[in-house]
Amino acid sequence: MPARICHARAIALVMGCASLALAVSVPAQATTHPGGAGHQKGIDRAVLAQGDGWAAADGSTTGGAAATPDHIYTVSNRAELIAAFEDAGDAPKIIRIDGTVHGNSDAAGTPIDCDAYQTDGYTLDKYLAAYDPATWGRAEVPSGPLEDARLASAKLQKAAVNVYVPSNTTLVGVGKDATVIGASLQIQDVSNVIVRNISFEDTYDCFPQWDPTDGETGHWNSEYDNLVVYGSDHVWVDHNTFSDGDRPDAGQPRYFNELYQQHDGLFDIVKGADLVTVSYNVLKDHDKTMLIGNSDGAGATDSGKLRVTLHHNLFKDVNERAPRVRFGQVDSYNNHFVASKGSVYGYTYGIGSKSQLVAEHNAFSLSGEFDKATILKKWSESSVTAGDNYVNGRRTDLIAVHNAGVPAEQLTAGAGWTPTLRTRVDHPLLVPLIVGLTAGAGRIPGA
Repeated sequence: MPARICHARAIALVMGCASLALAVSVPAQATTHPGGAGHQKGIDRAVLAQGDGWAAADGSTTGGAAATPDHIYTVSNRAELIAAFEDAGDAPKIIRIDGTVHGNSDAAGTPIDCDAYQTDGYTLDKYLAAYDPATWGRAEVPSGPLEDARLASAKLQKAAVNVYVPSNTTLVGVGKDATVIGASLQIQDVSNVIVRNISFEDTYDCFPQWDPTDGETGHWNSEYDNLVVYGSDHVWVDHNTFSDGDRPDAGQPRYFNELYQQHDGLFDIVKGADLVTVSYNVLKDHDKTMLIGNSDGAGATDSGKLRVTLHHNLFKDVNERAPRVRFGQVDSYNNHFVASKGSVYGYTYGIGSKSQLVAEHNAFSLSGEFDKATILKKWSESSVTAGDNYVNGRRTDLIAVHNAGVPAEQLTAGAGWTPTLRTRVDHPLLVPLIVGLTAGAGRIPGA
């Protein structure tokens, strides 16, 4: 389907065009089916519209739209969520999250803290004492009884945090406040999954590892992303909000003069994942935001895969990886990237090994302290298409600005392919308004 572009010629025309765009900016629901009593009209059984990004290629993405009444579940804690997945297996299913699901919780769904996972004598105080660079040094990674105890404790937390999503699933939030806290949703080696209308918060690692050999000063490294698409295909992630919740990295302590980093990414797409559409989400207040491909050496699994579309998403006050791309044909258009005054900003798009990124018709709102030359970051020798992007309201050639501002890291233009799977394209001047009004959990009409 050819994309339509709404152009602005003057302030009055922009506002009129905005009204038109907002009338059709929410993705078409395509086929819907009647739900049972109490179900959200048009949401529970919604499927991805034809032509809406890579998840619409080579078939369709329908999730659990064909679920029979006995495979529709409403859950309000981790145990119920897992039980619903296990009960339905790979049959089409609709899982409705009502309220707040805690990943770190007991059998009754009551939240628990990190102390509950500690085993074999692990405590943070003991770990800090054992591997203080003043005594341990900086030449070797931690080993010995306290590192073994950390690993054993981390294994216990992992069993609680990781929740595996089967094929043919629609996972959808009820109303405007469905939330998952401290769980890592794993869409791993499955097919045909839809995730919508959920706030994902604070998937934190209780047991980060100290690595004194990581960089010049060492780093704390953590596990877990809020959502991971791993080796799966036909996945639609729409109208969700991703953040660190009430545990921002900026509020964490420093040990050995390094930030005690308890979060990894917000949302990663890795290990041969393919045919993914990411639309109308908010990703905010985070450091390492999104990887598409997690290793330069993963060509055996990732070549020809990692085809991902990102559109009408808000990336707000994220430091880097929005996204960082390896291998994949990634189409990123009509997204709004915001770096507010006082936030930490490194770069937006990471151009990685054999990536084929097309970044077009996006809007960037950068505080004056940030250099637009760093919107693009070259990690490996790959070409990129970057046209019709606007920075602070002005059309900007991102490649030319980067090459002038970072002469040691020259980028070449031309990703080598042209996206066709776009249902609509909005003028970049309209994108901040449209995305601001429509992206994120609780913003789907009828939710």
